[in-house]
Amino acid sequence: MAKISDFQAKEVVNVENGKRLGHIGDLDVNLTSGKIESLIIPGAGKMMGLLGRDNDVTIPWRNIVRIGADVILVRFYESSSDDYEQNKDS
Repeated sequence: MAKISDFQAKEVVNVENGKRLGHIGDLDVNLTSGKIESLIIPGAGKMMGLLGRDNDVTIPWRNIVRIGADVILVRFYESSSDDYEQNKDS
């Protein structure tokens, strides 16, 4: 069994380009099924967080490739998820 704090300690890396996306800040959980729907990685802070943050990165659970001891490998496409879904079906 894993704890949320275990996930937050791991760095998230995109297998598409090797880019480090950051650390998990939150999880979307389906309260009906009890399943994790997605990982949320907070956007970079602006001016020490005073002016808000850039957009958060949301990774659907199905896009997780592997969860390792120190890293979570994900498949994240820089374009919008709608573009990904359209291209995936082509």
